[in-house]
Amino acid sequence: MKSMTGFGRAAGTVADTSFSVQISSVNRKGLDLTVSLPDEWTELEAPIAEAVRRHATRGKVNVRLEVETGHVAAAGWDEPAVTATIDALRSLSRAQGTPFSLTSELLWNIVSSQRRGRSLPDVEIVRSAVMDTVERALVAFAEMRVREGAALEADFRQRLASIRQAVAAVAERAPLVAPAWREQLLKRLREAELDLNVEDERVLKEVAFFADRCDIAEELTRLRSHIDQFESLLVTPGETGRKSEFLLQELGREVNTIGSKANDLTISKQVIELKNELERIKEQIANVE
Repeated sequence: MKSMTGFGRAAGTVADTSFSVQISSVNRKGLDLTVSLPDEWTELEAPIAEAVRRHATRGKVNVRLEVETGHVAAAGWDEPAVTATIDALRSLSRAQGTPFSLTSELLWNIVSSQRRGRSLPDVEIVRSAVMDTVERALVAFAEMRVREGAALEADFRQRLASIRQAVAAVAERAPLVAPAWREQLLKRLREAELDLNVEDERVLKEVAFFADRCDIAEELTRLRSHIDQFESLLVTPGETGRKSEFLLQELGREVNTIGSKANDLTISKQVIELKNELERIKEQIANVE
């Protein structure tokens, strides 16, 4: 079981160019992949996307490659070019009769524009190094998703244990519901001073009708089966999120049916606990790949 939440980062250097690859993901029903690259290296988008798909089948995955050339890293910026730009702006302001003020924000924009103007090595020169860095970032990304998945699995197992306990309590109480209702019926008849024998056909029919209506044996059998299937999915390799979501729907349907049929306070309390645990699992299962 793997989580859809993950993060991985790796750095590389080639042809006097330093760069880093950052990969992050959050939950999504399908695979929503975004790859951000410098314009000069957009040719690498397809092989990077292919590499990501080998590690992720669901989730909103964002791959960001940031580049910093060796010259920029050493000097910070091209100072003569920045100064020339500022002088040109000052001259233009005087010509237009507009006051000129060099703010820190304007200075940063000028520096950034100089950085963007730097040319990058040809894509074929960096292809191998970039893809190697992507793979290293993907390894860290995948390892985090596995760790997150293990934590989710432990949480699911704990909640499934609570669900099994609640189901066992319901199964233990279920055979007692009809006899308890029969005693209540007879008590009401006696209090109403109605002259009806316990073996009266009308009483027997009413008791039989109630016993049939509140019978939850089939629901309990299906409930246990769904729980077993869900537990099996926890150790099933590959994508399990969608199957788990379907089983949760089926579990919820059986629990709702038991709650509506049981007509018993003790079982109703257990049904509430079952719904609470299923809701908690449902919230977490949205993060499973």
